[in-house]
Amino acid sequence: MRTARPAETVGDERARFLTDLARVAGGPAIPLALAVSGGPDSMALLTLAAGALPGAVVAATVDHGLRDGSADESAMVARHCAALGVPHTILTLDVRIEGSSLQARAREARYAVLARWVGEVRAAALATAHHADDQAETFLMRAARGSGLAGLAGIRPCATIAGVTVVRPLLGWRRAELRAIVRRAGAPFVDDPANADPRHDRTRFRNLLNANEWLDPPNLARAAAALAEAESGMSALIALLWTERAEMLADRVRLQTDGIPRDALRRLARRAIGVVRDQRGIVQPDWSDAVNIEPLLDALAAGRRATQAGVLISPKDGIWTFRPAPPRRQHGSAC
Repeated sequence: MRTARPAETVGDERARFLTDLARVAGGPAIPLALAVSGGPDSMALLTLAAGALPGAVVAATVDHGLRDGSADESAMVARHCAALGVPHTILTLDVRIEGSSLQARAREARYAVLARWVGEVRAAALATAHHADDQAETFLMRAARGSGLAGLAGIRPCATIAGVTVVRPLLGWRRAELRAIVRRAGAPFVDDPANADPRHDRTRFRNLLNANEWLDPPNLARAAAALAEAESGMSALIALLWTERAEMLADRVRLQTDGIPRDALRRLARRAIGVVRDQRGIVQPDWSDAVNIEPLLDALAAGRRATQAGVLISPKDGIWTFRPAPPRRQHGSAC
């Protein structure tokens, strides 16, 4: 027999949820859209939101179609939402997910369909169930890969993804707390077998945390939050430097670099390259924040010009000039 849950416990959790939601969203974020997969974390999010914001919550489940049983899990969420009085939609992906980097590709496709749905229901924000243990795992994964400040900042409490505001009000909650909430509420849930698959990096780091109590997830999550704050401050500084040091001309960008430390130069150079590519419609080669530009910075610091992502950068007298790279000469004999 399930023990009845004390009313004060439920009330405290709902109040905590509302406080955390207002903090990450900058307000009540009503109506609030929920991404609910059917796992214990997202079902806890549904339980908390439905209780704290009655009549102001909608939910959706994305059926990726990647494994047997996914349709049944989506139907399970739909039935529970109906019992709670929460409007629910089952979404399917526009494209089939296959090949390498399956999880990353599924994530991108998932957010694309969720973003379209959020627009259709006119929700203020989309909430996901990322929590403190997720944050700790992400921090360790990225540290092991040698990530910089932006990567170590981890999962952001609030972000814009696929054009919609995504909030994570549960980043201060532990996985065990969320599982206890759904069990005491009698809410159904399904454990995704992929979460126990050692082929995935996240599973290995989750096992590492579980096997070593001295690796404290809340402290790791707080470290990520501190780095996120530092990243936010650096972004503000870069915006100021760009205003003061960058000159945008018709066909180029000129950047005054005297006295600017390397990390700030790295960010300013990335921004300048992106501006030139956008202005001139350069789409090849590929360009993203993941592209390594350390050899470019080394060359420019040594006074040598270099090309990156279709953009030619020339250093002279403390000024870096970014312009479209000239087309490569085609060698061959004439007929």
